[in-house]
Amino acid sequence: MASEVKVPTLGESVTEATVGEWLKQPGDAVAQDEPIASLETDKVAVEVPSPIAGVLQETLVDVGDTVEVGAVIARIAEGGAPAAKGEDAGRAAEQREEGQDKRADETAPQLASDGSSSSQTLSPAVRRAVLEHGLDPSTIKGTGKDGRLTKEDVINAAKAKGDSPAPTASAPTPSPAASSSPAPSASGERKEERVKMTRMRQTIARRLKGAQEEAALLTTFNDVDMSAVMEARGKYKDLFAKKHDIKLGFMGFFAKASCLALKDVPAANAYIEGDEIVYHDYVDISVAVSAPNGLVVPVIRDADKKGFAQIEKDIADFGSRARDGTLTMEDMKGGTFTISNGGVFGSLMSTPIINPPQSAVLGLHRIEDRPVVVDGEIVIRPMMYIALSYDHRLIDGREAVTALKIIKEAIEDPTRMLIDL
Repeated sequence: MASEVKVPTLGESVTEATVGEWLKQPGDAVAQDEPIASLETDKVAVEVPSPIAGVLQETLVDVGDTVEVGAVIARIAEGGAPAAKGEDAGRAAEQREEGQDKRADETAPQLASDGSSSSQTLSPAVRRAVLEHGLDPSTIKGTGKDGRLTKEDVINAAKAKGDSPAPTASAPTPSPAASSSPAPSASGERKEERVKMTRMRQTIARRLKGAQEEAALLTTFNDVDMSAVMEARGKYKDLFAKKHDIKLGFMGFFAKASCLALKDVPAANAYIEGDEIVYHDYVDISVAVSAPNGLVVPVIRDADKKGFAQIEKDIADFGSRARDGTLTMEDMKGGTFTISNGGVFGSLMSTPIINPPQSAVLGLHRIEDRPVVVDGEIVIRPMMYIALSYDHRLIDGREAVTALKIIKEAIEDPTRMLIDL
């Protein structure tokens, strides 16, 4: 008896998704609740679990297909041994792969017949990348769920090794006649590759372009002397880590400083809905986090009521789950203000784009020693440029400059955050 595998509920107002990857292939044994496929929604990747223990009998959709909530995407044969149909499908898939990869296998590491290495199951895309680059998957550290290898892991490993894809066939031994004329050089060969945009990337593109078209965007800049924060962090980081079991980073300081600014400039914590302005008496800060499939913005709820330790724990948890692909729709729901830290990638200055329907976003950048004038003398200080992009329909220039100035003053004198100045 076979059980149907259906697309689960994906979240509020989300009705469809794209098949991102099959984690199991026809003929593979699966445990109950074990993920068999990964779906990409507008914001997160969602794993589809097996409803029963058994064998994946067949898949009904391909990678890249769009599926709706409730649609049947696969069938699981109940029991511990593969059903005949599943065995046939598994053998057929292996035979097709063997036919496609026969010559590449001559230079690639030997994989098991089910498309896996000795220690892990590889998706078709990962298997193909491993074969093309002639790498041993057991030597590559996976960054996916439960340490699973991704195609990006294989490509990065190949780049680090300095390899190009392995040839699909061994070059024939040239005959004496052929060797008299030199073979054409491949050094001038140019290639193109077309890759369909992921659903998340399409959503990011649509939302950010929409923000540019809808909002009256403007950015104001300032620079911040990070000396006080760096001194406080250096002095207390060990005690902080010992007491709270989390590192004391810079984001907690900027989150708390932003809460002070948003309290004094409520328009920066509001948004426009129709012909009305919606103000919030709370601060939910969206933190831009880089995930394998694109930028996501999980939300720190009630940041104005949380201490440094809880904010740092929330941020660390978001970062870890973004890399694992386990963030949920609820994690990204809402948000009244956004902080984006391009400094971790080396950015010196940028103009961040607001995250609709929010009206403001704070951009952080790298810290570097620069000469500044203090009390009439030129000194070297660790400086950071900060930027506040805002919707000029709602926030006036004076308000935007005031909000950024409050953040600057709080960072340069952290005591202000303790006494609510």
